[in-house]
Amino acid sequence: MRSPVLPALVLTLAGALTAAGAAQAQNVHVNPSNGFISRAVKVPAGSDMLYVSGITPQAVPGAPAERPFGDTKTQVQSVLKQIGEIMAGQGYTFEDVVMMRIVLVGDPAKGGGMDFAGMMEAYNEVYGPLKNKPARITSQVAALVRPGMFAEIEVQAAKPAK
Repeated sequence: MRSPVLPALVLTLAGALTAAGAAQAQNVHVNPSNGFISRAVKVPAGSDMLYVSGITPQAVPGAPAERPFGDTKTQVQSVLKQIGEIMAGQGYTFEDVVMMRIVLVGDPAKGGGMDFAGMMEAYNEVYGPLKNKPARITSQVAALVRPGMFAEIEVQAAKPAK
């Protein structure tokens, strides 16, 4: 004769293990030196993912014709603001970003080289105070979709499934 207690015990244990696994299903940011970026980010299977397309800056009202979007710092601020709004609309925050790809166009005022320092100033306004930093790549490209654009950023975000 089977005991009715055994199936109930098995279900209780299975539920507890499932709940414990879900509670631990967090992104793991590998950033041993607490640097500007994570060296890697591990995303658990079954996480909810958000892929944000490459976002470019908005024009700055009253900006000179040769710099309609401002300098690199201003452009990265504009792009990150837009990305933040897109993510918030989907229930994500900047701490949920696991991968960021930044492409910069060389600034003629900087001898044609990318303004990495300007990008980092804007990036640190968002990520400086945050614990979780994304894995990231920053590259220089020849041009973006409109003249005067110096920055485009895309991100992937992940968080535990609902």
